[in-house]
Amino acid sequence: MSHLDDIPSTPGKFKMEKSPFIHGRMRWHWQSSLAKLSFWSLIFTGVIFIFFFRSPSSNSIAQDPSRRSLRTYNWGGPVWEKRVRSSARVRSHNGFSVLVTGAAGFVGTHVSAALKKRGDGVLGLDNFNDYYDPSLKRARQALLERSGVFIVEGDINDSALLRKLFEVVAFTHVMHLAAQAGVRYAMENPGSYVHSNIAGFVNLLEVCKSANPQPAIVWASSSSVYGLNSKVPFSERDQTDHPASLYAATKKAGEEIAHTYNHIYGLSLTGLRFFTVYGPWGRPDMAYFFFTRDIFKGKSIPIFEAANHGTVARDFTYIDDIVKGCLAALDTAKKCTGSGGKKKGPAQFRIYNLGNTSPVPVSELVSILERLLKVEVKRNFMKLPRNGDVQFTHANISLAQRELGYKPTTDLHAGLKKFVRWYLGFYSNGKKAAE
Repeated sequence: MSHLDDIPSTPGKFKMEKSPFIHGRMRWHWQSSLAKLSFWSLIFTGVIFIFFFRSPSSNSIAQDPSRRSLRTYNWGGPVWEKRVRSSARVRSHNGFSVLVTGAAGFVGTHVSAALKKRGDGVLGLDNFNDYYDPSLKRARQALLERSGVFIVEGDINDSALLRKLFEVVAFTHVMHLAAQAGVRYAMENPGSYVHSNIAGFVNLLEVCKSANPQPAIVWASSSSVYGLNSKVPFSERDQTDHPASLYAATKKAGEEIAHTYNHIYGLSLTGLRFFTVYGPWGRPDMAYFFFTRDIFKGKSIPIFEAANHGTVARDFTYIDDIVKGCLAALDTAKKCTGSGGKKKGPAQFRIYNLGNTSPVPVSELVSILERLLKVEVKRNFMKLPRNGDVQFTHANISLAQRELGYKPTTDLHAGLKKFVRWYLGFYSNGKKAAE
């Protein structure tokens, strides 16, 4: 049972295969390379645009919701620094001092609580944006504060704030979970994805590479990087150059950027590709969460189908299993090899899948919720829209099992049962959510 349930290397180098059709293959690779170059040029042009062509003046910040947090919060001063030091103080032998970005988020809250419980020093950072109901984030914040975790309110794009945090605390590790999540929202607000997932990540890496000592970094990538791949299960060795959404593209860009900072500056970096995480204190934009809400409202539940009535399935992974994977990645992270922004030797670089290895059709997810909530569900079968969603996800976790000791233990029925118990308690038996 979760401790929160009680409260309510460098990837393998590409080797070209020999073939009698070598000239045709060379032509195809040249065209493919050109397409890839164009794609990544677009991504990095976005970064340059964010950094150099958007003025941080008060007017632009007021007009752009993605930058409001840079001016919203005040920080600094003796009292503030005392809270920062106290929260980050290590209370166990050989414990870590960890900066957790996105600490008021779903995964960030659970990881922060687990780290604090075992005696590590934990300082959170979150901008409390309104991508989904901020009151849920505030409730998570209150939960963490009761366990002694202080969340600094600020944005990962705020270089001065990040430098100040590293000046006050010599973090041994960074658990970077802050990001603009969601596949479909990218069609409404694409700039927020570049702002958070690319520019924000680069800003964090810039501060970390200059820190002394440099912290080992574990960050959240996503199963979305596998995009339109058809071979299953998805393996870390698979190519990931066909993203199906802007969210996936920014997560893929993050992996490439991380490799660059590892190669040039000696930062120790571990990327975790999460597969459809669910559980108590989850995100309201996730299907299992808003299905539950809509069932209480009496709304019909959309169940998407692929072409020819194909099944849409997800590798649902319970939050406690994800937390174990995150902590294992921190525990096995090696020290950086850089100092003062200069690399002194090869540094660790790893990518892992963290999934459940048991894809479940979305229709079965709805049936489980129907039984747990004891409410008859009205189903509305629809064609899978072209909004970035993919037909299926399925994780090959053999690498994480071998190197991290990762072993998921919670099936979907057991996990949803815990989620429903939390949901009913948090939303007063569903009444508040249905209002």
